[in-house]
Amino acid sequence: MARSIWDSSVGKKTVMAVSGIVMLLYLVAHMIGNLKIYFGAGEFDSYAHWLRTVGEPFMHYEWTLWLIRVVLVVAVVAHATAAYQLSRRDIKARPSKYVHKKARTSYATRTMRWGGIILGLFIVWHILDLTTGTVHSGGFQAGHPYQNVVDTFSTWYGDVIYIVAMLALGLHIRHGFWSAAQTLGAGSRARDRVLKTAANVLALLLTAGFIAVPVGVMTGVVS
Repeated sequence: MARSIWDSSVGKKTVMAVSGIVMLLYLVAHMIGNLKIYFGAGEFDSYAHWLRTVGEPFMHYEWTLWLIRVVLVVAVVAHATAAYQLSRRDIKARPSKYVHKKARTSYATRTMRWGGIILGLFIVWHILDLTTGTVHSGGFQAGHPYQNVVDTFSTWYGDVIYIVAMLALGLHIRHGFWSAAQTLGAGSRARDRVLKTAANVLALLLTAGFIAVPVGVMTGVVS
């Protein structure tokens, strides 16, 4: 039964919708946590340490954090796999190009695929930069996330990579939120305007919230 659901287009769209909501909830929490950087190094570093001790003593050190990471990896893989397979299925269904050359969809819709690729590459860079420190500039300091963030956004390429990725994220959320609502049956003619407004507001807030961190470093407010 699970295989039958997965093989259907409706099943793949449902997987994309559910995994997308999981990632969206994480992004909201992640953005709020990121903004703690404006309260200083002590506040931000304490927050990062708290993430590793959530659930103690029932959960061992970092167990909750690793559980969240596993759920996110599953969500990202499921989302990307379903998106790729739906894209291939769509191409096979229409091997020839559309007769109408003028685009009839929004800019966000037309760039969902490229946006997904950009975000995928960004996730890899982000982990190597601020989690493992492999590509980090200025000397990675384990246990000092505030200084690591400042180091990253003190470089022009760190700012460019992050801001471009967050703009792609905003477009992805703007279309994806409304699309997920339609897939899960929350959409209707009466609610479409509300859902589209909510998607626009959510995308704007998340984009602005994430970009506020590199902007804070660039302007010297965070240093």
